Amino acid sequence: MEGTLPGLGTVINVAAIVVGSLLGLAAGHRLPERVRDVVTDFLGLVTLLLAAQSAMAVADPVLADAVGVGAPVLIVLGALLIGGIVGSGLRISDRLGSLAGRVHAWSSRPGTARLETYAARQRFADGWLTATLLFCVGPLAVLGSLSDGLGRGIDQLTLKAVLDGFAALAFASTFGVGVLFSAVSVGVVQGALTLVGFLLGSVVPDAHVAALTATGGLMLVGIGLRLLRIREVPVADMLPALVVAPLLTQVVVLLR
Repeated sequence: MEGTLPGLGTVINVAAIVVGSLLGLAAGHRLPERVRDVVTDFLGLVTLLLAAQSAMAVADPVLADAVGVGAPVLIVLGALLIGGIVGSGLRISDRLGSLAGRVHAWSSRPGTARLETYAARQRFADGWLTATLLFCVGPLAVLGSLSDGLGRGIDQLTLKAVLDGFAALAFASTFGVGVLFSAVSVGVVQGALTLVGFLLGSVVPDAHVAALTATGGLMLVGIGLRLLRIREVPVADMLPALVVAPLLTQVVVLLR
């Protein structure tokens, strides 16, 4: 669908997440806790599958040609290490948790904010962060948004909208309203990428996108482990790695 208005793909994507989240919220209250636990396990397994698909970008021939055969894994490792150190120093996880708590209190019904428990706020934060990373990290989010801005069509984002809508339904039935607020995150991230594509053209080389995608894939593994209650990986503190990965790729390209 070429020739569409730039940003339309992201609007469709956000709308799909909102609709899916609302349907999930409507269904979630009717599901017993045992069923919600099964849904969470299912989401954890599916997240690991999506993580594996994204992480395989580390073997992308375009990335290997740009930085050398042995460098992609080191770039991803360096991005996660540097990004994790920076994120921990900035206390991103704690700050996001605090922000999520305030948003949760604001979104609650009047008079009920004080009655909300820590577990409820944590559930909101987990739903928001998990859905945001799942929807914003991946080749469809990056390449689809850039293609939208470049005027190459919104086919990729339309496909992503369908997938995200069903995922939002499943997540919202378990995590609640936090998933609905991930639509705002998607709008901001994909909107920014669309603007980059619109203003700067083909500014992000495929190799840099591959490095970002592979790094995001490993972060999604952390999300999967959290959903499966195996280990509470501080994924939020790793968010700077998504910026570090393409920067490290550029450094290696320049040094070759």
